[in-house]
Amino acid sequence: MDFSNWKMMLFSAQGRIRRRDYWLWAICMGIAFAIIINILMAVLGVGRSMAETGTFPATFWIVYLIMLIPATWIGICLQIKRWHDRDKSGWWVLIAFVPIIGGIWAFVECGCLDGTQGPNRYGPSPKGIGAAPDVF
Repeated sequence: MDFSNWKMMLFSAQGRIRRRDYWLWAICMGIAFAIIINILMAVLGVGRSMAETGTFPATFWIVYLIMLIPATWIGICLQIKRWHDRDKSGWWVLIAFVPIIGGIWAFVECGCLDGTQGPNRYGPSPKGIGAAPDVF
């Protein structure tokens, strides 16, 4: 997994990524988001507030929603790059909105199936398959 180009990986919808990178980045971002939310809850005293009022404080929801925007963008960009690796348009990300079957379809296509062998219309293979040999 290449961490040197993390901005391109997380914030761009261009290109292709391998299944391995898709899962690793998605899991790492999910863990980071969970850690930040737990720190936020501790700082804002959400546990104490929940015990007293039974609801989350408004400041928690505001910060949570602000954090949710980049997290959603990152998830969409990662998934679009996986659709590209499958030689399909990034618009296939919208299949997730189809009840029940859409999420399953996206999971299988992006998370389980191998990408196109060699280059496709979205770029070279992220595995290096079909690349021109190095010339000395």
